[in-house]
Amino acid sequence: MTNTLSNVSIIDKGLTVDGSVSTTGKLIVKGTVKGTLEGDVVIIAEEGEVYAETTAAIITIAGVFEGNLKASKELIILPTGKCSGTVVCKCIVIEAGGRLNGDVTCTAKKNGLSKKKVVGIVKS
Repeated sequence: MTNTLSNVSIIDKGLTVDGSVSTTGKLIVKGTVKGTLEGDVVIIAEEGEVYAETTAAIITIAGVFEGNLKASKELIILPTGKCSGTVVCKCIVIEAGGRLNGDVTCTAKKNGLSKKKVVGIVKS
């Protein structure tokens, strides 16, 4: 089995991607992505902006995210991060100063059963 997390891709500052982005491994966004984004690990850097339908196992937001987000493992919003839209994730971490505006569904499996909780969070 290959380690897909050893692959690192960067959308650098000053680069705008308008369309679909799909990658394995880690994607670091320092520029702008509009459209759809799919990956294993997505990191939106402090200067990064994503306006997209996004699906990944782990998503870390230090910049701006707007759209629909699905994180099958974990969503982390850092102190400089701003997230708005619809969020579906297994686990969520919002560090002090991080902002989340939108509809949130956190899913967790306990005893083989799926538990869902819908929460509306506004943090400013």
